[in-house]
Amino acid sequence: MSLTWSFSSTLSPGDRLEVLALFNHLDEQLQREAIDENIRRKVIHGVGADHWLQTTDHRIVGYAQSWAGREPSVEIAGGRADEHLVSLLKQHYESKSVLHWTRDGVVIPGTTIVRELLLLEINLPTTNHKLPEGFEVREFERGKDEERWLRQNNRSFAHHPEQGQWDEMTLAQRTSEPWFDPSGFFLIERDSKIVASCWTKIHELSRERLGEIYVISVDPDSQGLGLGLAALNLGLDSIRRRGVQRAQLFVDADNVSAVRMYEKRGFVRIRTDYLLQFS
Repeated sequence: MSLTWSFSSTLSPGDRLEVLALFNHLDEQLQREAIDENIRRKVIHGVGADHWLQTTDHRIVGYAQSWAGREPSVEIAGGRADEHLVSLLKQHYESKSVLHWTRDGVVIPGTTIVRELLLLEINLPTTNHKLPEGFEVREFERGKDEERWLRQNNRSFAHHPEQGQWDEMTLAQRTSEPWFDPSGFFLIERDSKIVASCWTKIHELSRERLGEIYVISVDPDSQGLGLGLAALNLGLDSIRRRGVQRAQLFVDADNVSAVRMYEKRGFVRIRTDYLLQFS
């Protein structure tokens, strides 16, 4: 059986459906999402991207998406690594190195770990989300809060490679998704200024309905006031009230203070994903 990778900047309608079927098959096989949400969204919505299709006998058996940067990056559906694809990417981008996401703790000898991402989960308890004195909480309102929330979020994630670069279009796309529920998106304010927030998501189509702390952040000027834990508890309570028994979140391993807070709260490590540098 000969396996070949080929590049395309767009997917035909037939290829798009075949790739989505591959994602669904891998989701079921792995009992988790097969590929990053942002990559899946581009396939679902037919957005142009750097698509790589692995085929045999004219059937798509593998899918990857790459993107340019100071170093090109790639993720393969399922979370595996493929050194042949890495070689193709080096040629395609004329780069001496490639960054490659792997899931489920996969590390390739001879590569450098650039980033370590932890998946944490918790069985949902009843929480006490009392806010520190002087702060108020309310739900996000579309058409009113976009600009102010983006300012708070991007300040909070100023040095984060993905989360700190959101713009109005990014936010509009997310809040237009079928899963979006404003009753699970909380803003913590002081003097009418957003100082912290917690945005939750329910994975309705997974085998087990899981809740996710989708985005949680505290403005740099309001750190150390207990707002991170308060925002977390608001999110967990919201997920539990919607009939979900387990919640998850992703956090970078080098964010030591956040990891410590989550583990103290009762989260346990389920999986480690790596961003590997192939030189």
